[in-house]
Amino acid sequence: MSNIDSFFESVSLPSIPDLAHSLIKTLNDEDASIEDVGDLITRDPAISAKLLRLANSAQFGLPRGVSNIEDAIAMVGMNKVRTLALGACLSGSFSQVAGLDAHTFWKTSMACAGYSEWLARKLGVDTQMAWLTGMMVRLGEILIAQAEPKTLLQIEKLPLVPGGRWAREKDLIGFTEGQLTAELARRWNFPMQMVQALRVSADPLVDQAFSRLGALVHLAGLLADTPNAGPEDVAALPSAVLAALSLEADWMREHFPSNADFIDAS
Repeated sequence: MSNIDSFFESVSLPSIPDLAHSLIKTLNDEDASIEDVGDLITRDPAISAKLLRLANSAQFGLPRGVSNIEDAIAMVGMNKVRTLALGACLSGSFSQVAGLDAHTFWKTSMACAGYSEWLARKLGVDTQMAWLTGMMVRLGEILIAQAEPKTLLQIEKLPLVPGGRWAREKDLIGFTEGQLTAELARRWNFPMQMVQALRVSADPLVDQAFSRLGALVHLAGLLADTPNAGPEDVAALPSAVLAALSLEADWMREHFPSNADFIDAS
């Protein structure tokens, strides 16, 4: 493909629910209230039910169960509930494709989201934006599967080292999944901070305008692609990216999270 516009002419863009479009608008609206977000979510019974199941799951450890979206927002927080709702909307908008194991795909996506949120909390970056950006990175690969299914098989051929999928995508089609997701996010009117982070997620030091969000999502993606990642895998992360973020490897090893604690909004 000569450019991203040509690539997008060869695929059918997934449609996302009206709820997702409405929630995306609130990401850009500093005046969006708890009531506004709660009202939007309650209009979608399926997403509401899914969010209530999530809010009552062990990962949140709430002192009592919640039975409605208002209680969930009050106890979990508006930004968290909104982000989980968007994650659920997006995961439901992409159908299963040949050549991709759906369980592994979404497990990796949610691990990337979880590691992104963990690093964002340390770095003072918006944690919910980081979670959503990390969750979205691999969505571009589903577009690759639609446009070039035979190429997808080459991209996914085992063994596949962390970061290897990005290199294969760049070599075989000229773009990484993150670059394609960035264009999709731009067309869906996601915040430009997310679009830029997705665009550089495979190579966060390539742009002069450094994206901290893009850099931490890059690290999260490498960890998510590492089977059973643990503190010992921090040593394999690119030192230049750690330095650019002023992240200390010792801190990462000491505070390395268990991916069993990550929330699965898929």
